[in-house]
Amino acid sequence: MKLYSYQQRALDAIQKSIKGSVYIPTGGGKTVIMLEHARQRILNALEPMTFVVVAPRILLANQLCSEFEDYLKDQNVSYMHVHSGETHHQSSTRSEDIEEYNDTAMGSGKHHFIFTTYNSIQRVNKANIKIDVVYFDEAHHCVKKSNFVGIAHTSEVADNAYFFTATPRINNSQESMNNTEVYGEKIISIPAKELIEAGSIIPPQVIAYESQNIRTKENAPFVDAENIIGILSEVEENIIPKVLVVSPSTRVIWNMFTESDLLQQLKDMGFVVMHITSKHGAYIDKQKVTREVFFKKMNEFGNDPNQKMIVFHYSILSEGMNVHGLTHCIMLRNLPMIEMAQTIGRVIRMHKNDRKAIQEGLIPAGAYQMYQKSHGKIVVPVSNNYGDKIARQLQTVVDAIFVKGELVCQ
Repeated sequence: MKLYSYQQRALDAIQKSIKGSVYIPTGGGKTVIMLEHARQRILNALEPMTFVVVAPRILLANQLCSEFEDYLKDQNVSYMHVHSGETHHQSSTRSEDIEEYNDTAMGSGKHHFIFTTYNSIQRVNKANIKIDVVYFDEAHHCVKKSNFVGIAHTSEVADNAYFFTATPRINNSQESMNNTEVYGEKIISIPAKELIEAGSIIPPQVIAYESQNIRTKENAPFVDAENIIGILSEVEENIIPKVLVVSPSTRVIWNMFTESDLLQQLKDMGFVVMHITSKHGAYIDKQKVTREVFFKKMNEFGNDPNQKMIVFHYSILSEGMNVHGLTHCIMLRNLPMIEMAQTIGRVIRMHKNDRKAIQEGLIPAGAYQMYQKSHGKIVVPVSNNYGDKIARQLQTVVDAIFVKGELVCQ
């Protein structure tokens, strides 16, 4: 895989550091840098190595594992998971099992990759295995009090520790990411404008959708459902919409589906309807599925140029997750600055045809009028002052990241 110039610069900087933080905007391919770093470490290794990959959510840990498997398919590698979620790989949260699986991999000459979450990293620590490299994905989660002790220990005992995020939490507290004892020095920070100029991401566009109804607590599911249909009805005819809906709550999602005719309307419009919440689990067109199946199908539908898709969630898909092909994000609730920046990142990924055309020199990077997907559209329903604050804050975040080239920090 050919890296973008900024990715190669980041990789070169990481290879010169044994510990540190890497700041790259969402959509910039942080995972690709991890993958290539791991591949080169394996190719140059004189003996089997243990890698630990830490994610904030089980779904993201599973996705990362899938990406590592594909990228390292020609290498002698074994995989296990340390969390309570579903996986077809060896999985356990017992320290004895983790140690045993790691010893077995080492004894058979295989490099061992352990995928875990911030909630479960302590289980890996208790196994007392030698960690050669640890990658912390969405590393702004490290500063949470419930996570900090575990990641601080892993950072201390690992030979190499790298913290990847688009939205670092930086303040004056001990648990801030400017705590160099834990997070190391800043290795590199790439501005979003460089990614746009490289043809790696596209700029976001904030759109206010004028709702015809005043939203209240009582009618929220019905108004939200009507607004979603109204927004989808205005999508250009030449676009096959693939939409992420950020819902106000799990309850609103459930009530939209059970108390309104939203599901039937979406079906009539040709959409595959997917929704995932921690309370109810994962569904595709009313059928409950495992999270692994949900992730697989989400990629399949996202990559299908002829399939309309709409995915509802409350917070599970806000960061890190690759939802391929997204054209729109509908924001039905306000978000903290970091989560808002992460959500924007879901929809600014390049269309694969545009990326290929730029790489082949058929169109220049930044010539949006020639792109198949020129902008990532973020739509906010507004009515009688409801939604105005969300739209204004979204625009503020967009201007800070994509115009001024700033990091969104807290």
